[in-house]
Amino acid sequence: MMREVQVDIVKCRDEAQLPTYARSGDSGMDVTAAVEVVLAPGETKLVPLGIKVAIPAGYELQIRPRSGLSLRTRLRIPNSPATIDSGYRDELAVIVHNSSIPGSEALSAELLTCEERGNRQGTYVIKVGDRFAQMVLCPVVAAVWRERMELGDERNRGGGFGHSGVN
Repeated sequence: MMREVQVDIVKCRDEAQLPTYARSGDSGMDVTAAVEVVLAPGETKLVPLGIKVAIPAGYELQIRPRSGLSLRTRLRIPNSPATIDSGYRDELAVIVHNSSIPGSEALSAELLTCEERGNRQGTYVIKVGDRFAQMVLCPVVAAVWRERMELGDERNRGGGFGHSGVN
């Protein structure tokens, strides 16, 4: 059973929608754009969510991509997972990047949408109300550093950065 945590929220734009879980038990809540944002190939912009939240102490919100959007479009959330600390009280926004090759907008005069299929190159529009990212409420654990002269190697598996292969 999922534990519930109360989080206070305020709509700060008329078009804002509250984050919603698609299904009971989901970890991620869909978030929607509160304003329309057009992203030309290579552009990175903030997409406002139109909400402010009071995250309880001991928690953070993480912004993550929606898998279907990442699969079907060239839209990316470059700092994923993005962290929103409990002390942040301004409007939430998501950094979105259009990974289409600059100049590819000439291939199509139409604006591509979040409903796009086929990972097409071009200029994308995120419309008001589009579900384009997800948000996860996560507990925070604080590290207490213990400085040593050296680390024991009994648990060091070595390698890293692709050392174990790709298959």
